[in-house]
Amino acid sequence: MPYTYDYPRPTVTADAAVFRDNGSGPQILLVKRGNPPFEGMWSIPGGFINIDEPLEDAAHRELEEETGLSGIDLRQYGTYGDVHRDPRHRTITVAYTGWIGNSQKEAVASDDASDCHWFGINEIPELAFDHHLLIADAIAFARKEGWF
Repeated sequence: MPYTYDYPRPTVTADAAVFRDNGSGPQILLVKRGNPPFEGMWSIPGGFINIDEPLEDAAHRELEEETGLSGIDLRQYGTYGDVHRDPRHRTITVAYTGWIGNSQKEAVASDDASDCHWFGINEIPELAFDHHLLIADAIAFARKEGWF
C-alpha cells in the first residue's frame, strides 16, 4: 500500500563533497547538472534517497552514479533544510564529505550529470541551489580534520 498523509512531506537528498590534492592544492569534485532545475550549473554530486535506503548508502550510490567514483570513506558533516533551497519542493539534504588524498582518480560524468570536474577550492564556479554553503562547510570540516 502506498504511503498517504494528510499534509505535505519534504523530500530528502544525500550529497557528497569529495576532496583531493593532486599536487596543486586541494580540489573538490563538482558535477554539471544535466536536468532542471539549474541545468548546466555546477553542484556537489548527490540526489534523492530511495525509500528503503540508508542515507550514507544514498550518498555513495549518487556519487558513483554521477562520477564513477566508489569506495570513498564518506563522513556526514551537515544537514541543510532552508525552505526555499530547491525551487521544486521542500528538500532536506544530508551532506557527506570525503578525502582521497593525493589521488589522480579521474571522474567520469554519468546518469544525470552532463560533466564533472575537479576545481581548486579557490576557483569554484557559480553553483546550483545553496551548494556554496555546503561547500564552505565541507571545506571547514576538511580543514578541521587536517585533510588540507
